[in-house]
Amino acid sequence: MDRSRIAIVMPALNEADSIGSVVEQATHYGLPIVVDDGSTDDTGKIARAAKAEVVRHERNYGYDRALESGFARAASLDCELVITMDADGQHNVDLLQHFVSELDRGAEVVIGVRNRRQRVSEHLFAWVANWLWGVSDPLCGMKGYRISVYRQLGHFDSYSSIGTELALYAARNGFRISQIPVLCRERIGTPRFGGSLLANWRILRSLILSFIRTIVPQSGGRDSIKADAESEDR
Repeated sequence: MDRSRIAIVMPALNEADSIGSVVEQATHYGLPIVVDDGSTDDTGKIARAAKAEVVRHERNYGYDRALESGFARAASLDCELVITMDADGQHNVDLLQHFVSELDRGAEVVIGVRNRRQRVSEHLFAWVANWLWGVSDPLCGMKGYRISVYRQLGHFDSYSSIGTELALYAARNGFRISQIPVLCRERIGTPRFGGSLLANWRILRSLILSFIRTIVPQSGGRDSIKADAESEDR
């Protein structure tokens, strides 16, 4: 397996307790890209010592901006595949092999399906996403993408979607989607999205904006790209 073509993007905020171990394990499957999103501890230093590519935000911009920076770095390094995962130890690093295998077999996006969800709003989002787009767990932090999907949309996130915009864009526009089970462990450290009220509001906001994009289709999908090509041929 050519690990240089696989980027493993991890947004990280004050994850010094877990980042070293996660990065060391992830290096067996690809290039770990840790986005140190304004940490006040040694997250970036430890990640760099463990041989990760580190992108540093001088202040905390949030989960989606961190993933955006990670994708941009992966694209600049000409990586073919990008897998996102949490830096807090929740995700089993050995699952990376399964994500890579699904992408190599032809999937353009691979979405993890967690064994448990923490909040009522997550269950609601999952129900709506499965009903509308056939996506069982859009909020799972472990997903895999061909970089071509990111390049076609032109960004990873534009509306603080909690990591769902690119996957749902792919589902709406006919990209090949695969879904695989992800067993989540207890995280090390504090919750990523804050207290329950704030977290539920952020999830519901993302769901509403995702639904709006179904009603008002966004440009840049596979059909529009095909139409543009046909127009140029004429």
